This record gives sequence, structure tokens and C-alpha cells, in this order.
Amino acid sequence: MSLRILQFQLFRHDISTRMPFKYGIATMTHLPHVFLRIEASVDGRAQSGISADHLPPKWFTKDPERDPFYEIDDMLNVIENAGSLAKDIEAETVFNFWRDLYGRQDAWAKEQGIPSLLAHFGTSLVERALIDAFCRHLQLPFHQALAENALGIDFSTVRPDLAGTQPNDWLPTEPLGQVTARHTVGLADPIYESEISDQARIGDGLPESLEACIGFYGLKHFKIKICGNLDTDIVRTKSIFTVLEQQAPNDYAFTLDGNEQFLDANQFRLHWNELTNNLPDSFLDHLLFVEQPFHRDIALSESIGEALRDWKDAPPIIIDESDGDLDSLATAIALGYKGTSHKNCKGVFKGIINRSTINSLNRKSGAQEFLMSGEDLANIGPIANHQDLVVQAALGNESVERNGHHYFSGLSVFDQAIQDDTLASFPDMYTQNPEGVTRLDIRNGQLSVEELNDLPFGTRDSIFNLINS
Repeated sequence: MSLRILQFQLFRHDISTRMPFKYGIATMTHLPHVFLRIEASVDGRAQSGISADHLPPKWFTKDPERDPFYEIDDMLNVIENAGSLAKDIEAETVFNFWRDLYGRQDAWAKEQGIPSLLAHFGTSLVERALIDAFCRHLQLPFHQALAENALGIDFSTVRPDLAGTQPNDWLPTEPLGQVTARHTVGLADPIYESEISDQARIGDGLPESLEACIGFYGLKHFKIKICGNLDTDIVRTKSIFTVLEQQAPNDYAFTLDGNEQFLDANQFRLHWNELTNNLPDSFLDHLLFVEQPFHRDIALSESIGEALRDWKDAPPIIIDESDGDLDSLATAIALGYKGTSHKNCKGVFKGIINRSTINSLNRKSGAQEFLMSGEDLANIGPIANHQDLVVQAALGNESVERNGHHYFSGLSVFDQAIQDDTLASFPDMYTQNPEGVTRLDIRNGQLSVEELNDLPFGTRDSIFNLINS
């Protein structure tokens, strides 16, 4: 099969949150959301493909000094460059196209001094749009294309220890029909209803406090962010524990996000010990893992590896922002980490390779020692969240951070035609507020993804004209 990208278009929507999302050194209130549309040639036939994502400052590069507007320009730059490079590539498989594009973008980024995580955000948007076009061309759902290896994945070119195997040797035979929505408790989020004054209340029909969110969505999985200040983290985590014990189901679970707050392994170890010593033992019974406590500048250093190997009763720790290169997971595992996250902005094929590696390691050990977390940075439909969920379901990531529906008022940042089309296309996944806003329909903490799984890559053709308009 011959694959080429003939042209690409980038559509930008500047959107606002319904409430501030503080996720580390940044607090999100406004940001661009972009749609990337390509026209591809698949065996000589024209086929459109689409992808989308937020442009979130202070995630791809966590530089406290850099102006967020310049960071947005940086993200647009890597997307434009990846799209330009892609037009010079012709390949026989989607995987080979991605490998060629990845190599070209990587070489350019190194010349420009651009970090890999940021550079390959551009690669991933092109990759997603091409997967979308390819699956549309064959009218083949993503999970089926993965199971049949229609995408042409060759593990030997990236992970030699998986050479001679296929994705269906490591991944589920069927995609998940639903995922558990892991609710992020942002650093600025109110915990109790009583914290919200009448003047500060949004009053848009959606829950605002953690208390209200648990009741409204039936939540049972949570992601708790810490800020690195011990006194603040102790008080805040105690409050969250109280609410979860009183409001959440008995089998609730949580992850702890370290937000790259620690520049030294011993610093985090002391912080962890003090924090947990001030919490009931029963709270830690619900812990799944700790995510990226160490700053990316040191997270994959040998000094961290020595500290992790010496820390015999350490919690399971995974990387997230440090997963910038194709070999980052292998490096992390060798240092003592227990896994990584998947989010489409880091790359679909990268996630497939990483999940296959983790499942291979667990199969060899006979235990579920290593893990992959499903993550998300407040993403929303009608494209970005859908495609991410399709991949999460195919990889078997059951607990997936979903919080875009909390920090945005459903799909209200888009016009009513997009909202109505999304609701009509996915009646099991969406519902409508009395105010007429289309939003995710999370029930008992679960989100149905069966409708997405039936489509080529989680979207219907009707969305194309609406995005263009």
C-alpha cells in the first residue's frame, strides 16, 4: 500500500475553562484547542483524516520563566514542522510512515534544541490524523486494525526484545467497552461544598466541589495532585481522605501525582514518609501508584535509580512527563520505576509499544508488577478525547484520567451544531444539560466507549464539515 499526505490544515479555537485547573506550576483558564485535518493518498485514493488536541502551556516544557504565549507558539511550530515534513514522505504502512516522520522530526528538533516531548507532540497529531485516514479508507475500527496489524507495526525497529511478535500477542483480543473515569482533584479545586461562596459559585448545573462530583458522576477513582509543600499537602490530602471515606464507594482507588515537584530523591522520600505518617493506614490501602514526583531533568538519572533501588518500601512510581523518547520506558524500568502513562499527545504507536513491553515483562515475571496508566490533560471531544479513549480501550487501560468534562462546561466551547451532532452520534456516551449543553455521561464512575470502538478512529464523517465551518 502507498501512503502519502498531500496537504494539511490547522484550525484553532481559543477556549476558556469553567473553573481554573491548577496542575503544577500552571493554572489553566484559557488555551487554544486545535484541529489538524489532512488530505492523504491511500493507494491512489483521496482520504481525509483528522486529529485534535489542547495546547497546554507548562506541560511539554516546564519552564517557569517562559511566557505561556511563547510556549503556545512553540507548540504550533512543532505541529507545522511535522506537517511540512510529512508531505515529503511516502511509505507502504502507517507504522513506517510514522517511523520516517519521527526520525525527521527528531533530527530537526535536536538541531533546534527542542525537547523530544514537545517535538513529538507535533509528530503525534500527524500520526493520529493519518491513522484516522487509513482506518476510514478501510472502514476498519482501530482495535481491529491493531489486532490484524493492518497498521504494519514492526516491533524490531524500536524494541528488539519484542521482535518476531505482533500486537495481538500482547494486547487484549477485544477493546474495553467502558473505562473508569479517574477524576483529577486539581490543586485549586474546592474539596467541600462549604468552601464555595455564593459569589464564587459557577452555577452552570455541573458539580464544582469534589463532594459534589462524587455524587453527580458516581466517581470511584481519583487522581490527587500534591504541590510539594508538606504542610499544605498534609492538610489538603487529609481533607480529600475524609471526603472519599464518607462519599466514595468502599472500593475507591486513587493515584498521587507528584507534578515534578522534587529535585532530589531523598527530598521526595522524606516528603512521602511525612505525608503518609500523617494519614490513616487505610488511606494507602487504596493507592494505585505515584506519578512523576521527580523533575524531568533528573527523573531518568542514575542517582534516582540508586535511590529507588535502596528504597525497599517505596510505592509504585511511574513516569509521565519524562516519557519523551522511544526508549524512555526501558530506561525507567531499569532504574526501578514500575511503568509509564499513555496519552495520545505522546504518540499512539509509542503507547502501543510501551503497553506491549509492559505486558511482556509481566508475562515473564508471572505477576502484575509493571503498569500503564491512562492519563489526560483536561481533554475534550469531539475528536481529541474520542481518539484517546479508542486507544486506551484497545490497550486495555481500565482506569483513565478524564477531567475535561469537569474543567470545561461540556462541549459548550464549540457551537451548537457540533454539540448536537456529537450527542446524536454518541447517545450512550453523551447527554445534555437542561441548559442545552452536550456533556459526557459518566455514570457510576464509568464511561461507555463502545460507540467509539465501532468507528474507524472514534469519529463520524459528519464532524468534518462542522469543524471546517
